[in-house]
Amino acid sequence: MELSQRKRRILADMGIPLWRARHARETGTSPEPAAEPMADPVAPEPHTGEPVAKPVVAPSATDWQALRDEVAACTACGELAASRRQTVFGVGDPAARWLFVGEAPGAEEDRRGEPFVGRAGQLLDNMLGALGLDRQTDVFIANILKCRPPNNRDPKPDEALACRGFLDRQIEAIAPEVIVALGRVPAHNLLGTDTPVGRLRGRTHEYRGIPLVVTWHPAYLLRSPREKAGAWEDLLRARDCLGAATPE
Repeated sequence: MELSQRKRRILADMGIPLWRARHARETGTSPEPAAEPMADPVAPEPHTGEPVAKPVVAPSATDWQALRDEVAACTACGELAASRRQTVFGVGDPAARWLFVGEAPGAEEDRRGEPFVGRAGQLLDNMLGALGLDRQTDVFIANILKCRPPNNRDPKPDEALACRGFLDRQIEAIAPEVIVALGRVPAHNLLGTDTPVGRLRGRTHEYRGIPLVVTWHPAYLLRSPREKAGAWEDLLRARDCLGAATPE
C-alpha cells in the first residue's frame, strides 16, 4: 500500500528514512525502490470495519471529573504543590485504545496545564500523526507526576509513589489496549526495574495485564535524532499489540 504524500512528509520531518529492503542492504545489489518500515506503517483509517478488541466505553463523566478534581487539590508532595502553577492531569480521549505515559510536566506544561506541549510535544504529535492518530481524539497522554518538579529534576521515588494512585486510576478508567512508556522514568516506575531503556526496548512487556512498549522520550530524540527510526519501530510494535490476546 502506498503511503500518502502527507504521511511521507511527516516521516521525513521526523527524520525517519524509508529504508531499502534488507536483501539489497545485505547483498549489495542495486537499490530497490524504497521500502517502508513494516511494509506499511500507516494505521488503518477509522471505521474500516476492522474488529475492535474492546468496546469504546468512556469512564463515567462524573467519576472522571472527580478524579481530575482530586489531582488538582492534591498536596501530598508539599514541595511540588507549593511550586506548581497547576496540576497536569493529562490530555486526550478517556476511552482511548492507546495510553502514552511520560515523566513529569515541564515549565510550559505547568503553565498550560497540558502534557507534551513544547518541542518534544511537537515531535510526539508528528509521531502520532504518522500513525494516523491525534492527541485529542485517539490517545490519552499522562505523566508519572502530575506536578512539575523544580528545575525539571527527575521525580523522587516518594513523589512517584504518592502520585502513582492517580495514574493507576486513570489506567483502570481508560482500560487502554496498549501503554507506551516514553523514556526511562515511566519505564522504570511502571515495570519496577532499573534496566536501561535501550535494553527494555524491542519487546513487549506487561503492566496489570496490559501490553506495554518502552521507547525513547521525545526530548531524547531531539538530542539524538538517529534514534528516531528505532522509536518508529517501537510505535509499530505498540500498534501490533492492539487487540492482541497476550503480550510476547
